[in-house]
Amino acid sequence: MGQIDSKLEELGIELPQPLILPSANRTSAVQAGSMLYLSGHGAALLEDGSVRRRGKVGLEITEEEAYSTARAVAIKMIATLKHALGDLDRVQKVVKILGMINSHPDFERQNIVLNGASDLFFEVFGPEIGCHARSSVGVDGLVDRQPVEIEGVFLVRD
Repeated sequence: MGQIDSKLEELGIELPQPLILPSANRTSAVQAGSMLYLSGHGAALLEDGSVRRRGKVGLEITEEEAYSTARAVAIKMIATLKHALGDLDRVQKVVKILGMINSHPDFERQNIVLNGASDLFFEVFGPEIGCHARSSVGVDGLVDRQPVEIEGVFLVRD
């Protein structure tokens, strides 16, 4: 068992199924050289029934609920990483994540919601690998009314 798998076990995190997209014209992960790009992972496709998978943050979903959803999305992203790489220890750096938060126009704390994912990557991969650049944006809507969608860029070893 690798270091990251051991860390996941220590944290009590069981990985769900990876994101498999239903179309031949796109995929959940693309590697270009040493960079791995993950497609947007949305809350609507989560198996975790304990988090909110639909609704607008600041209107139907609280900031705290959205934080938990972002964390669950990051766990799904790690499952996709493992599926794409075979070994999570191949991740050299979480380079950047982009979080799109389906939020009420008056909601101004999208960054706090995205901390659910940032905190998880930092906790699982540690400060050297897990500290990353990021952007969080509020959007008027997402597919299936999901509250959060996150994409990521990762530096990987051969």
